[in-house]
Amino acid sequence: MHTGLVHTLDFDRDGKTLGHLSIPFSVDRSPYFQVKVPVCTIRNGEGPSLLLMAGNHGDEYEGELSLAKLIRGLEPDRIKGRVTILPMTNAPAVMVAKRCSPLDGGNLNRAFPGDPSGTPTSRLAHFLETELFARHDVVFDIHSGGTSMEHLPTALVERNADPERHRRGVELMRTLGMPYGFIADNGQASPTSMGAARRAGAIGVSGEFGGGGTATVESMALTARALDSLMVTLGVVETPVLAPGAEPAAPTRLLSLSRHSQGLYATRRGWFEPAVKLGDSVGAGQVAGWYHDLERLEAAEEALRFAEAGIVLSRRLHTMCEAGDCLMQVAEPVEG
Repeated sequence: MHTGLVHTLDFDRDGKTLGHLSIPFSVDRSPYFQVKVPVCTIRNGEGPSLLLMAGNHGDEYEGELSLAKLIRGLEPDRIKGRVTILPMTNAPAVMVAKRCSPLDGGNLNRAFPGDPSGTPTSRLAHFLETELFARHDVVFDIHSGGTSMEHLPTALVERNADPERHRRGVELMRTLGMPYGFIADNGQASPTSMGAARRAGAIGVSGEFGGGGTATVESMALTARALDSLMVTLGVVETPVLAPGAEPAAPTRLLSLSRHSQGLYATRRGWFEPAVKLGDSVGAGQVAGWYHDLERLEAAEEALRFAEAGIVLSRRLHTMCEAGDCLMQVAEPVEG
């Protein structure tokens, strides 16, 4: 009664069901408290099986809002197979607009494969990897830069050692219709949802759909088109659900982010002024921005330079920085 994760959902029953994944966790104000993670299952006979999730980090809103719309708008008679929807997977983090859970400090996207007797975040990660992901053919985890980061709209897959499954993952990534896409080399023991999906036997697809802890017209349109495109490609639905009038997407441009030297990091406390914008092409040695010390006003600002050439993929939005903060990342274009 005090460990594990419980639910009453029947994932093989036809129809539409809304319920919760419940994680017992005693707190000061409620000794028999349960963390409630909303989940919706929609099933119509045999067919493809797709899991859609957002709110892995609580301050990334495009996926949360889009999946809430999908829950309200998608009925069983419109689909073939099964769709499982987790609109706010790390629910405690969503409710306080934070990246990580306020209950245990857990970053769900660094918690896999989890622990069935651990903290709430760890127990949730364990259930997702061993029970829920394993029930689905494809897992689509929707991210954005959150409150601290601006990110180029980018689709993502992690490298799969199985050539055919890797090919299929890249193929599905391209169908999302994102301007850019990249393949992450996080290894077999990757603590991310994409690593968990791979270990569970599913194909994992993800992406960064915005940033800044907000939703925009552009980022919501990208997310809607990606969800529609993936569901149509898999044969879950015959026609788009969220954005039936969306314009066709241009081909996805592939990028590579595989080395720590592609990132620019603060080494001390300071205030960062950028010199380039998201999406700019930059060269090795080019000035990325200037680092100010407002505690020593007599000291001149320091020019910070890129170690590698590429396209500016992300940048830190908070001007004030501490040692270790990633200020910018550049990704290398991949031809062909």
